[in-house]
Amino acid sequence: MGETIPIAVPRKGRPLESVLDRLADRLDVPDLADDITSTLRHEKALTKGTIDPDEEDVYHRLAAYSTVDDPTAPEYTLLRDDRAGKPRRIVFDSVTIPLSHVESAPDGAAIQLVGREEPFRSLRTHEFALGFDSADLVLEEVVELRAEPLNRIADINARINPADTDVQVVTGMGDTVYHTLLATPDVAPSSGSLDRDFLEAYEGPLCIEPRYERLVQAVLGTRALEGIEFRYPEEGREEEAAIAETGLGVYLTVTGSTARDHGLLLGEQLFPSETVLLENTAETTETVAFVRSLLNGKDLETELAVGQ
Repeated sequence: MGETIPIAVPRKGRPLESVLDRLADRLDVPDLADDITSTLRHEKALTKGTIDPDEEDVYHRLAAYSTVDDPTAPEYTLLRDDRAGKPRRIVFDSVTIPLSHVESAPDGAAIQLVGREEPFRSLRTHEFALGFDSADLVLEEVVELRAEPLNRIADINARINPADTDVQVVTGMGDTVYHTLLATPDVAPSSGSLDRDFLEAYEGPLCIEPRYERLVQAVLGTRALEGIEFRYPEEGREEEAAIAETGLGVYLTVTGSTARDHGLLLGEQLFPSETVLLENTAETTETVAFVRSLLNGKDLETELAVGQ
């Protein structure tokens, strides 16, 4: 038997879909990727109540999805969702993909995607050599805070202290959204741009999600935060609404339509949020390096270009 390389991946959402898209492209498994994605989207819609549930309860659906007699079929598990009532939600658990059809693959080699709530932390504890997670979590966990701002994902590795972790960012998946500076018209500058220079001179409240506090400190730099007081949305309140009440804030935007609906102006895109491939360099083997090369590549349209 050849070596099977486990890869930590998110259990659901946009980051997992980005990983599946990458595997569909590089390993020629589009049907498998589509199957997992469609199943999880269906379950998300059931959990959110946007489609009517069928007659089968969540346990029967879980049994139907997980085909235990096929070792290459995807498996799923149950997770408590954060929505009202804490419903049980079906999420991704694992799937094994043989690499026998991949040119130059070691004999018998395979990869096994393994769902984790926070894949980056699984790499930090040396459970995995490879994994995918949001670049945001790396900033929230290990990057050094400095006076100077952090502008690019490609600069993250330079701010990771090797004494803190053996994990490094390899590349991004190109599913980019941005942490964007948002302000009401009465707070935004009447002349000039709503950008980092504005923040350098600004003093007052800045609304952010609590979990992004360290990320924002890294992205803006500690010098720019002098005279700024963090404010946080009340539990259950929409982030854009809280920023509109505060007057200024930082939040993830895709199109910015929701921010505009709350009367907010879109300022500088401060930092890209992107799913990234991570590697624990202390756990790298020859087969791990081969798998990493399969997942990396110049064909990626990403904010990150480490080693390319």
